[in-house]
Amino acid sequence: MAVATMSWDLREPAATVETGAETWYALHTRSRHEKIVVQRLEERGVTTYLPLVTEVHRWSDRKKSVQMPLFGCYVFAKFVPNRSERLRALRVDGVFGLVGGKGEGIAIPEEQINAVRSLVEGQLPWSSHPFLKIGQRVRIRSGALDGLEGVLVQRNGDRTLVISVDAIQRSLAVRVEGYEVEAV
Repeated sequence: MAVATMSWDLREPAATVETGAETWYALHTRSRHEKIVVQRLEERGVTTYLPLVTEVHRWSDRKKSVQMPLFGCYVFAKFVPNRSERLRALRVDGVFGLVGGKGEGIAIPEEQINAVRSLVEGQLPWSSHPFLKIGQRVRIRSGALDGLEGVLVQRNGDRTLVISVDAIQRSLAVRVEGYEVEAV
């Protein structure tokens, strides 16, 4: 009698193992659990980024400034894209999964994370913007936003730069009137 056996190849592709480079990924989290997920990930040695914005919340008897996640239900984590590192991030309570197909997640370019950081940490006015996939990619060549890349759009007669995080389909917009802009 022949016995059928199954074998699972859990080895990573050679390119991933050889490079060992950390990459940013978006983690989908439970609602209102972003800060605790970041804390738990950092306790496990995972590099994280949670962009926070200050909002004023008003109640009938008081008002208070509150730090809120810019992208609700999402946390960014940077790790080597191999099975053990993914599992280390996914096993954190409050994490639903990686954003992307097949449980492997979609890598987020460092430039997109840095662009979000620049806008959130800078003192420039910005606003949320509907996610755009099509349009002219541009780079700002002057001023405080020098080197920032995004999609140039026309909005209410103003030139606006839209910076997108493709994996979570979210975008931010900042007015670029007066800045020198070049096509990428």
